[in-house]
Amino acid sequence: MTARTAMPRKVLSALFVFGCALCVGLALIPLAFVLFFVVSQGVQSLNVDFFTHNPRPVGEPGGGMANAIVGTLILTGLAAAMAVPIGILSGVYLSEYRGSRFASAVRFAADTLNGVPSIVIGVFAYAVVVLPLRHFSTLAGGFALALREGALALGATRARAVFTVIVPAALPGIITGVVLALARIAGETAPLLFTSFNNRFFSASLSQPISSITVQVFTYAISPYEDWHRQAWAGALVLVTIVLVCSMAARFAAARVASIRGH
Repeated sequence: MTARTAMPRKVLSALFVFGCALCVGLALIPLAFVLFFVVSQGVQSLNVDFFTHNPRPVGEPGGGMANAIVGTLILTGLAAAMAVPIGILSGVYLSEYRGSRFASAVRFAADTLNGVPSIVIGVFAYAVVVLPLRHFSTLAGGFALALREGALALGATRARAVFTVIVPAALPGIITGVVLALARIAGETAPLLFTSFNNRFFSASLSQPISSITVQVFTYAISPYEDWHRQAWAGALVLVTIVLVCSMAARFAAARVASIRGH
């Protein structure tokens, strides 16, 4: 290769790298604006009362989202208890028996479920759980979120050995898939509107409606009260923070496990 032919290739490579960097920068601009706007609006309403008090009566300023924060933790925990074991075992099966017809059917079903709009999952959970019980409940909300989490976590592993080696070998992938799936379902709204609904009071009962941050933010955002609008921005900031922390925790845990296994 002569210097004359090497120079155009270097220029082409540099242009390609510059183009990729430019596209990444353009893609990050909307995200940066969203984060900046949520933080700038939400931080003004964050205080101790927001995390320790329940909502005030309609039209009365003040209060917080303590019931919604606890409700979100209960719903995501319930969804994880339902979906994580199924998702992990299904991922192990798909990895070990990827060539079988049943594995292909399972992967197709997972891909289809992952692409189904969340509101459709909410309607399905409403028909399966809410209508037979004849009332909204925490259990119905956890079931709807479990359908979403199972679709997101399915197939996250990359096992290479027999069952006794699969989980340790795939632990970084499992941790990443589970934590990111939890972060995703924590921001779901549509399934909860049809299942757990909402509750202005503090409740931890699985058989009763329960509040969640997403539904509370939705309710406050469409209200005519300025104080509720400010609290909606604060709730949105809490949700974004939860997703960010979960994403960072997943990366850190996966890297930590991989480094421990390397030693």
